[in-house]
Amino acid sequence: MLHLVEKTEQDHRMLWEAYPAWAQFSWLYLLSALTALRGALLFRFGMDGWQMWIVGTGLLIACAVILRRWAHYELTRDELTVRNGYTGREIQSLPLHDVGDITVQQGIVAEFFGIGTLVIRSCTTDRLLFLRGVVNPETMKLRIRASAWRSHRTAVNSHRTPT
Repeated sequence: MLHLVEKTEQDHRMLWEAYPAWAQFSWLYLLSALTALRGALLFRFGMDGWQMWIVGTGLLIACAVILRRWAHYELTRDELTVRNGYTGREIQSLPLHDVGDITVQQGIVAEFFGIGTLVIRSCTTDRLLFLRGVVNPETMKLRIRASAWRSHRTAVNSHRTPT
């Protein structure tokens, strides 16, 4: 029984974990900067209402901080999981032996910041797993693919009957 527990703990060993990159929310920072600029201009020219624009700037930045921690990505020896960063509740997961095609989606801004979205397709169902705001997405794609290959190889070897 102890051997089984040790193997289970070893299978769930964390290989990689991350939150979406700060740059994933660059659009929110741009809106915050525009809001702050408007507040500063209103203040500079002595017009009323500048305080609410500054408060709005703070709220937009707070939204970026909250949204960044909303998703937490985990890669273990046997699965890829997206969890809620606040509660730890599993949002979506995909066993590594079920990983099919992995593609990287990057826009111009994401490419500039070195981030991207990994789209992982299941090879047995039509499920998709999205990992948004991943730093160095091409490297991470190779890492997931290698882990999936190892997991598949282990699963095949464990199902073989001894001769």
